[in-house]
Amino acid sequence: MTQPIAVEKLLPQVQEKYDRLRSILAELGGCVVAFSGGVDSTFLFAVAADVLGDRVVAVTATSHTYPERELREARELAGQIGGRHREIVSEELDIPEFRNNPPNRCYYCKRELFGKLRAIAGEEGFAHVVDGANIDDRNDHRPGRIAAREVGVRSPLEEAGFGKDDIRQASRMLRLPTWQKQAFACLSSRFPHGIEITAEKLAVVEKCENLLHDEGFKTFRVRAHGDLARIEVGREEIGRILDENFRDRIHEAFQQAGFRYVSLDLAGYRTGSMNPA
Repeated sequence: MTQPIAVEKLLPQVQEKYDRLRSILAELGGCVVAFSGGVDSTFLFAVAADVLGDRVVAVTATSHTYPERELREARELAGQIGGRHREIVSEELDIPEFRNNPPNRCYYCKRELFGKLRAIAGEEGFAHVVDGANIDDRNDHRPGRIAAREVGVRSPLEEAGFGKDDIRQASRMLRLPTWQKQAFACLSSRFPHGIEITAEKLAVVEKCENLLHDEGFKTFRVRAHGDLARIEVGREEIGRILDENFRDRIHEAFQQAGFRYVSLDLAGYRTGSMNPA
């Protein structure tokens, strides 16, 4: 095991979880990390790389549902962490059950992804595939967790007792730039269940979300309801999007991207707003 990476002082309860996480990873001996470049998987990869060195490989799956912006960030993060990083192509749009967008859509995506990661683990001589699921994910609609259990994926953050706030605190102490990054879900989550997902529809949503990102919004989603875009932004940012000049610019850009109508959700951003009740 390598020496622990330098951390500032953690709260005692988080330090205990951090030490437990390092022990869990050391016991694995080697693993493949499902690495999206988000808050959770970046923290997991950073600690795993510190504990296991070359005995860990982070794998990022590229697809139409994964924005190019996120892929660039994942590459940069992997470079900063210094661990081994691979990219593969995920083909979930080729799966009819995924493309038709049922409530358990994520199950089919994760089953396809984890199957590929399991194959990579075999190539590397590793017995384990791990993901960034944590204890807070237990209370959310996560069909992908079923696929993870079926494929034998382990969740070291959950096993160590980490919740989302713990992960952000520990990420900050490790000086990971993702400690305050917006939570991200794949672009397929922008469509109501039962509406077919296509590469063309995903590209429209990605273009519109890139616009909000480039304008400096911190928390946002563009939900697609046919030819109507429903914009969710953080409550503290709603006033900004209502500015007349900015509002007109957003409206025009969204129409050029492919939407006929553009609306603002006054309830603001919230995770899982397309999930079943």
